[in-house]
Amino acid sequence: MTYTNEIASANTTIGGQPAWDGISAESVARMRLQNRFKTGLEIAKYTAGIMRRDMAAYDADPANYTQSLGCWHGFIGQQKLISIKKHFGTTKGRYLYLSGWMIAALRSDFGPLPDQSMHEKTSVPALIEELYTFLRQADARELGGLFRDLDAARDAGDEVKAKQIQAAIDGHETHVVPIIADIDAGFGNAEATYLLAKKMIEAGACALQIENQVSDEKQCGHQDGKVTVPHEDFIAKIRAIRYAFMEMGVEDGIIVARTDSLGAGLTKQIAVTRTAGDIGDQYNSFLDCEDVATIGHGDVLISRDGKLLKPKRLPSNLFQFRSGTGEDRCVLDCINSLQNGADLLWIETEKPHIGQIGGMVSRIREVIPNAKLVYNNSPSFNWTLNFRQQVYDIWSEAGKDLSTYDRARLMSVDYDATDLAAEADERIRTFQRDSAAQAGIFHHLITLPTYHTAALSTDNLAREYFGDAGMLGYVKNVQREEIRQGIACVKHQNMSGSDIGDDHKEMFAGEAALKAGGAHNTMNQFAA
Repeated sequence: MTYTNEIASANTTIGGQPAWDGISAESVARMRLQNRFKTGLEIAKYTAGIMRRDMAAYDADPANYTQSLGCWHGFIGQQKLISIKKHFGTTKGRYLYLSGWMIAALRSDFGPLPDQSMHEKTSVPALIEELYTFLRQADARELGGLFRDLDAARDAGDEVKAKQIQAAIDGHETHVVPIIADIDAGFGNAEATYLLAKKMIEAGACALQIENQVSDEKQCGHQDGKVTVPHEDFIAKIRAIRYAFMEMGVEDGIIVARTDSLGAGLTKQIAVTRTAGDIGDQYNSFLDCEDVATIGHGDVLISRDGKLLKPKRLPSNLFQFRSGTGEDRCVLDCINSLQNGADLLWIETEKPHIGQIGGMVSRIREVIPNAKLVYNNSPSFNWTLNFRQQVYDIWSEAGKDLSTYDRARLMSVDYDATDLAAEADERIRTFQRDSAAQAGIFHHLITLPTYHTAALSTDNLAREYFGDAGMLGYVKNVQREEIRQGIACVKHQNMSGSDIGDDHKEMFAGEAALKAGGAHNTMNQFAA
C-alpha cells in the first residue's frame, strides 16, 4: 500500500474509536511502513519468490547470477545490505549466507568450536531471526530519515520536494533479502532435520542447504575425514525439509543439496540394495573391495554380479571408497538429489577450477538440463596460489618460456608485478562471471569473509592505536574514512535506533517527549 493509502486506512480505524483521538493516522502509517514484515514466515514467503524469479532469470541468461557473503551477526548483515544499497542503488541479486562454520566458531555457548555440528542447533534459527531483525531495523532507519525529510519539506512549504520524497517512500526497497541457511547434515535423523528446518523457516529462511555427510561424523567441507551417507538416507532428509516448507506454507521454499563426495573417501554404511543397478547398488559399486579368498571372523561380504566381495573396513568401522571415484560419486549424488526434490546443488571442491566444476555440471545436465549450482568461493582456498598455478600450467601447455618462474614459489611477493600474476588476478576477478556462464553456477557465495575482515581490521587498528600513532590510529584510519566514505554507522547513535526512539517518544508523549537528538547530542558534529 502507498503512504497515502496507509494513512487513509489508519484514519478509518481510528475514526471508529472516539477514545483514540490522540492517535495520529500518519504516525500509524509510518510505523506500519517501517515494519513491513510482521513475522519470519512473511519474510520466508517473500524471499522465496525472489529466489525463484532469480533462478528463472539465470536459466534465461547466466549473466544473471547472484551473490552473497556469509555474516555471523545481525549488525554485519545489516551493514552489508546498507552498503550494497549505497553503492549499487538496489539489493537485486544479492543475498545473505548463514554459515554453520561461523556459528560454530563465533556463536556457540561452548566458545569457539570446529565445524563439526557440535554447536547448539537452536543457534541457527536464532541467527536467522537476528539477521532479519537488523535488516528490518535498517528499513525503519532509512524510512525514518525520509519521514523527517518529508516533514522538513512541508515545513518549508516546498510541495515539489515533498512529492518527490513521498514517491521515494512509496518506492522504498527493503533491505530484507533471501538467506541461504546452512543446516549442516541435519543435526540428527530425518525427524531432527524436519524439526530444525521448521524453526529456521519460522525465523525467515527461504533456502536451506543440507549436506550428505553423516550427522554425527560431520566435518568442515575443506577438512579431511568426511563420511557420506547412502542416497536413501540423504533423500529422507531432503523430503523432511520439503515437508517442513509445505507445512509452514512456503510452497516454493528452496532446498540446496550439497555433496561432499569429492573429498569424502569414507562411508559409515553399506547401502541397502534390492535390485541390480538401483541407487543403493550404484552407491556400493564405488566401495573399495577385494576378492574373497578366505572369510575371517566378523568379515562383511557383499554380492555383486554373482560374485562375493569383501569391502575394506577400517579400524574406525568405516568403509572406504575406491580412490579416484570422487567426481563420479558427485555426479550421481547431484542427479539423484535433483530427481528427489532438491532445487539447487552445491559441490564442495578442493580448489576453484572452472574446468573441474564445469566438467561435472555438464555430466549432470545430460540428465537434468537446468541443473544449477550454489558455489562456495571459499577462503579455505589459496586463491592467489591456485590461479597463478593454473596460469602457469596453461602457459606451459602452450609452450611459453617459464624459465623465470618457480611453480612452487608462485605465492611469493617477488612475482606480484609479473605478467603471470596479472593474468591470474584477472581470472580471479572474472571467476564468478566466467563460471556462471561455463560451469552452471547460479549463486556465488563466500562462506567466511566477514570473519576474516573483522580479524584484519582489528589487527590493523590494534597495531596503530597501541603503537606510536595512538588516537590518530583510530581517527585517521577509521573515523575519518567513515566520514569521507559515507559509512552510515559513523553516526552510531542513529544506527542503534536513537532517532527512531525519538520519533516514537514524540508520537507517544507529544510535546512532553524528552528526546535524545537535541542540540547537545554530539552526533550533530557529523552533520557536515
